[in-house]
Amino acid sequence: MPLPDHASSPRRPALSATVIACDEADRIADCLASLAFCDEILVVDSGSRDATADIARGFGARVLHRPFDGFRSQKQFAIEQAAHDWVLCVDADERIDATLREAIERARDAGFAAAAGYRFARRSEYFGRYLRHGNAYPDRKLRLFDRRRGGWRGDREVHESASVDGAVATLRGDLLHRPFRSFEHQLAKGRRYAQMMAEHDHARGRRASLARLVLSPAWRFWRGYLLRGGFLDGWPGLIYAYVTAYTARQKTIRLWLLEKRGR
Repeated sequence: MPLPDHASSPRRPALSATVIACDEADRIADCLASLAFCDEILVVDSGSRDATADIARGFGARVLHRPFDGFRSQKQFAIEQAAHDWVLCVDADERIDATLREAIERARDAGFAAAAGYRFARRSEYFGRYLRHGNAYPDRKLRLFDRRRGGWRGDREVHESASVDGAVATLRGDLLHRPFRSFEHQLAKGRRYAQMMAEHDHARGRRASLARLVLSPAWRFWRGYLLRGGFLDGWPGLIYAYVTAYTARQKTIRLWLLEKRGR
């Protein structure tokens, strides 16, 4: 499936979409199909053993290979390799919905003159339904920006975020997110992220505490489930709130274990 031939002009900037991926053959097609309006799709693959790279090439994407050393570093590498300065950063388990595509196209037709970067809501699918409340939504992300004025900054390699020097505007529409293939996948992903976050905190001298072990996960649960209306999402909302609070508790336990090993 070749990419459309968009003519670029000073008023309508060329746009590169960047995607980082590893073993995403079951999810990446929907992602790439939703990016067909971009002038370039660049996929940075970190060692897939499945058909991820072949599927990406089939969509006309340029595929580069780079060993994984952190989410932030991988995404920053991707935007640095992009052909165009305006970049749209999407994960392989995400896709642009029709409303968001229309909003991006409108902003692009106006030369992206309103801001140095644009954020939009991310809506996650969980056990067959999209979560619309709690800590899960709107979960706004800055993913469209001018790389000359921003990027994936800092030194945190997990739960990374982009920032720009200049105004940030919000676009209508959603970035649709399919984060987990199964409940087991969620638990495994949570363990990996908890370990990465603990290592980040440990390297910066942060210490585990009883308050962080007990109060932080409890606050995360009740803030998302009650204060932000997670209960309105039914059983999926309850399970999501519980498991993500458990991941926060894991981070503190793993941080304590790192401290103990160091002593």
